[in-house]
Amino acid sequence: MRLRALKVAHSFGGLEALGPIDLVVESGERLAVVGPSGCGKSTLLAILGGLLRPSRGRVLLEGEPPPGSLVPVAYVFQDFALLPWRSVAGNVALPIEGRLPRREVHARVEQALARTGLADFARRYPRELSGGMRQRVGIARALVVDPGVLLLDEPLSALDAQTRELLLEEVLALTRGATLVWVTHHLDEAVRVADRVILLSARPGRIRAELAVPIPLEEREQPKAAVELARLKAELWALLREDARRAVVEAST
Repeated sequence: MRLRALKVAHSFGGLEALGPIDLVVESGERLAVVGPSGCGKSTLLAILGGLLRPSRGRVLLEGEPPPGSLVPVAYVFQDFALLPWRSVAGNVALPIEGRLPRREVHARVEQALARTGLADFARRYPRELSGGMRQRVGIARALVVDPGVLLLDEPLSALDAQTRELLLEEVLALTRGATLVWVTHHLDEAVRVADRVILLSARPGRIRAELAVPIPLEEREQPKAAVELARLKAELWALLREDARRAVVEAST
């Protein structure tokens, strides 16, 4: 599905937080969103996902969702957002319960758990899992609905470095071919997951720059890609540095 934001802007009270922004995410495109702290990255993602109504502008979804899709857009949250009293299988089933026959719910949950390496943990509860495993549950819950667009809000930022690296590789494999918008403050993550990276300015967040990542996704883990990815990361950091410094100063005062 194609996702379009038209003159989208948002304010919290009298504080202008975002925009205006015009943005198109093509069907099957992988877009990363980066920017300084407080620039409205998560606000933009919430608006794209329908979790927040913009103060101005609108968001359009164009095209047909995948066959079997139950919702056009699914969301993966930074803090996992799991229900502690539900098992792993129960959390994954949550978006489709009451919408499909019980047998199909069971089949979809089993498939999503298998895809995310959670088949042996179906009866466990979130408190019994590591951070990486809990995030896998959040990803399985998004995949179970076969969404047309997948939105990820800093999905790996709560994890330690080794778990983040391992889960990044898994998420790349699981979401291959999907229309995807990935918010992150890790520039190396952005250039590894995305076909295109947009950089938001300091608040109110507007699109300051766009960078294409010309290396095919399947080649980015190869040593020969490291130099080009490092160059792109450095280019992003050169654009971001001053805004990031100001954001740190403002947060400390």
